[in-house]
Amino acid sequence: MVDSSFILSIDQSTVGTKVFLFDTNLSLVAKATKNHKQYYPMPGWVEHDPREIVKRMYEACREVLHNVPKDNVLAVSITNQRETVVVWDGSGKPLYNAVVWQCQRGKEICESLKNRGYDGIVRDKTGLLIDPYFSASKITWLVKNVKEVKEKLVEGDLYVGTIDSWLVWNLTKGKVHASDYSNASRTLLLNINTLKWDEELLDIFEISGIRLPALVDSDSVVGYTNLDGILPHAVPILGIMGDSSAALYGQLGFELGDTKATYGTGTSIMINVKDTKPRLKSGVLSVGWFQEGEVDFVAEGNIHSSGDTIKWLVEQMGLASSVEEIERLAVSVEDNDGIYLVPAFAGLGAPYWENDARALICGMSRRTNKSHIARAAIESIAYQVYDLFTALCEEAGVTPRELRADGGATKNTFLMQFQSDILNVPVAVNKFEDCSALGVALLAAKKMSLIDPRNFEAERVYYYPRMNEVDREKCIKGWKGAVQRAILKV
Repeated sequence: MVDSSFILSIDQSTVGTKVFLFDTNLSLVAKATKNHKQYYPMPGWVEHDPREIVKRMYEACREVLHNVPKDNVLAVSITNQRETVVVWDGSGKPLYNAVVWQCQRGKEICESLKNRGYDGIVRDKTGLLIDPYFSASKITWLVKNVKEVKEKLVEGDLYVGTIDSWLVWNLTKGKVHASDYSNASRTLLLNINTLKWDEELLDIFEISGIRLPALVDSDSVVGYTNLDGILPHAVPILGIMGDSSAALYGQLGFELGDTKATYGTGTSIMINVKDTKPRLKSGVLSVGWFQEGEVDFVAEGNIHSSGDTIKWLVEQMGLASSVEEIERLAVSVEDNDGIYLVPAFAGLGAPYWENDARALICGMSRRTNKSHIARAAIESIAYQVYDLFTALCEEAGVTPRELRADGGATKNTFLMQFQSDILNVPVAVNKFEDCSALGVALLAAKKMSLIDPRNFEAERVYYYPRMNEVDREKCIKGWKGAVQRAILKV
């Protein structure tokens, strides 16, 4: 039995809940993963069951704590899928399924607001675009289309929050309704100039009267939990950040220009711009974290479909029996033979912001086989990162020395090498792939004076560019042509 003190880190992601148990040196002691069901009630719609998320969270917590002294847990930290919205009433009853960040049901609402000329004011206040990706239009849709949600709004009993808020509410048994600034800044309702919820934005989205969470610093104690009785006593909930911010923190991205990409269901690219607020076209400006009274802003863009593209090939197309087999197929051919796959299953996110784009495969000939398609799918991840990385760096006025990478897809050595080749910069892969969970644990450890993050060392594997410039430009040109086809739907 391990005899030490621990930080328990909850990483509630799009596909499931991962719980990590770290010791006070932030060495991993135990890990558990519990997936939850994905619901697709309409084309472009994605939902989760909020109750199942809480259930899976506790199951994973119970598993990682099974063989350790439970009274040695010092704190619980939370990182989470962002933009996803949960609505519930004062009793804690969910009023609808969680509307997931990928969900496009707010598209018409967003288009209406843009047509009415609100895009400029929303951009100035929030740093974001009016887009169904973010939380506000999802809330508007729920208020307009779900009778019970509308009724609770009228009664003043409509609680709304991102996933961090929903977890905190449940962990504290309804005592605390709170959200940290990194999550709040992804809702289209936080004014990043005042760092407060903005009444004008609530009016614009026609959701005034909703009960929004209290805004808390990323490193503040927001409440106490005994994990629904799993622990013998309550411990502080300390260290909350949205998953992308937490990954940058876990990647030790504390300096101006530090850049990371998290390869998950989608891919998030984030650049620390400190206290500057560059005006971005291809990406958005968010709060990275708020600690010790100071805010670090980040330039960011999100790619809708990365790991999800490979999952689609396995689960829906039956091209292979596993993600690992997709990589084996991809490396079995010398190149993509001119084939490009643009995974615009839910439109294209940054830097294109083309919600009407649709997925396509182009360039096929009679000799095309499934290995070429597997390779094109993996390459599509690297190409999308290239598009966003280059645009964000230019607009933020930074020249990163490297791209720090984390997430499940970093195990794919072909992808990481191809990424370095296409970017023409080194890619530094953190050996601990779950940097979001590490990031919030590191923040908690700092707050408890256990670790100075600036002295914390990360183990990395480096990939260096080796593609010649002619081939690189040819690949990029082919990709850009395919993207234009997806946008124009020719």
